[in-house]
Amino acid sequence: MTLDADVDRRLGRFRLRVEIHADPGETVAILGPNGSGKSTLFRCLTGLLPIDRGRISLGGEVVDDPGTDTFVRAEARPVGVVFQDYLLFPHMSALDNVAFGQRARRVPKGVARRAAMEWLERVGLADHAAHRPRELSGGQAQRVALARALATNPSLLLLDEPLAALDVGTRGLVRRELRRHLATFEGARLLVTHDPVDAFALADRVVILEDGEIVQAGLLPDITAHPRSRYIAELVGVNLLRGVGSDHAVALPSGAHVVTADAVDGDAFVAIQPRSVALYRSAPDGSPRNVWRGVVTDIDRQNDRIRISTTGEVDLVAEITLGALEELGLRPGDAVWAAVKATEITAYSI
Repeated sequence: MTLDADVDRRLGRFRLRVEIHADPGETVAILGPNGSGKSTLFRCLTGLLPIDRGRISLGGEVVDDPGTDTFVRAEARPVGVVFQDYLLFPHMSALDNVAFGQRARRVPKGVARRAAMEWLERVGLADHAAHRPRELSGGQAQRVALARALATNPSLLLLDEPLAALDVGTRGLVRRELRRHLATFEGARLLVTHDPVDAFALADRVVILEDGEIVQAGLLPDITAHPRSRYIAELVGVNLLRGVGSDHAVALPSGAHVVTADAVDGDAFVAIQPRSVALYRSAPDGSPRNVWRGVVTDIDRQNDRIRISTTGEVDLVAEITLGALEELGLRPGDAVWAAVKATEITAYSI
């Protein structure tokens, strides 16, 4: 079933104005900082919040259209939801949790329980049918929540941070299992997440919200290569600078210039991968085209790599090895020189 949503909704001073489309069998990830409108969009799609203007349709059926005074309540919408904390009923068994959606739609108890058992078998939890949520692991609870959402045969599946409640050790395994189970669902799927890894692993496309609007949408590799806001750059781990280009140089507001291999004119973004930033204790020898002086503000270890944040003529994050850090002997507050080759820089018009 196809999702077509043109959503316009005001909440106080905040306004959500987005258009979302998802084809049958397609997973679209919705990312954005806190306050960007993800939760408001979620509530509008589920029917918990009516829109002010626009239209929402699922598989050609209009479920919200203020212009025609059409509004289908949440309990009557063909929408399945997997919540961040799963929200399983603690007093019910896994089987009864999965059967709940159909029972709420007045499906006979025996029919609902048989369908629920089929879903538990699909997600590999038939042996846990009698267990209550407290007897399940985090990954098992997530699968029960997914089975409950799919047991109602929805047109749209909404997943709200479905892996956030899991510890790091089990998240990778559950993520792979979730991807496998999602592949069996033929309807449209929307994944709300803060984690670009989840988006990359589970989604076909990415939509990024900021301040109630879509700032960028497309395939994650394309967004990573050409981020269009500081939030997106931080999300994908890229240095993003904005300035005015003229031929092979971009002038920054600080007065510094970035020499690029790509010619660009007018308002432009400059994207620099942290691994492309070389750090020195003193001005490097030779004639590198991009060299800026700064001060170390933060040192953060991520697995076997070290991320060094600097501020100065150009604020940058560099990523180096532990050996390089020990050799440089850097500490917060130390003066440092950063150098980047022009061929390692991506420049593109705004």
